[in-house]
Amino acid sequence: MILNRLKNLRKNTIGLLAYLFIGSAWALPEGFVYVDEVIPSIKQELRYFGNNNFVGRPIHGYRANRLILTKSAATALQAAQEELSLFGLGLLVFDAYRPQQAVDDFIAWSKNLSDTKTKSTYYPKIPKGSLFAQGYIAKRSGHSRGSTVDLTIVSKNAPFKQLDMGTEFDFFGPESWANYSGISPQQGTNRLLLQNIMVKHGFNPYPQEWWHFTLKNEQFPDTYFNFPVQ
Repeated sequence: MILNRLKNLRKNTIGLLAYLFIGSAWALPEGFVYVDEVIPSIKQELRYFGNNNFVGRPIHGYRANRLILTKSAATALQAAQEELSLFGLGLLVFDAYRPQQAVDDFIAWSKNLSDTKTKSTYYPKIPKGSLFAQGYIAKRSGHSRGSTVDLTIVSKNAPFKQLDMGTEFDFFGPESWANYSGISPQQGTNRLLLQNIMVKHGFNPYPQEWWHFTLKNEQFPDTYFNFPVQ
């Protein structure tokens, strides 16, 4: 009798683990959601999951191309997406929740001053050793609190196309500042549209990066999380 109960307990435990880590992909901490489950129409391209980023390789902690945010941030983002959809536009997100282990990976990369293979693309005018001091990378990122997103606007009609914002995502330099004046009128209009729609729906912009927004009323304003993106 006892042996059978132990076998059943073991079987049930294995089943529960399978549900948590396989059936539901991953059991997120309370208060977090997968963004595509809240906003099925949103486009996502996690740059730190692949090689197309300023480090030039996948970043620690990114195990899947899945956007994660706090529930309140995802709800606010949903409102922005719905308003843009009225005009045949939508959002493309490059990064959302970012584990602290990814930030630590950035720190380790920054200390290797000989690795500058992405300099010409992402920081052509800034010494690699100055990226932290100038505010382009932080040793503790708001992304790790779960309510910050990096994103742009895209046309939802074929062909799929990003609006021209004047620079690429994660370009480190004054050209990426939200109020940079050395871009075309159309590029400036596109940036202003993104700023206005995000501010309207509860996000604060970051002046040095036109793509970076943090929810004003963060769900976890003082907590930095480290669970992986998967």
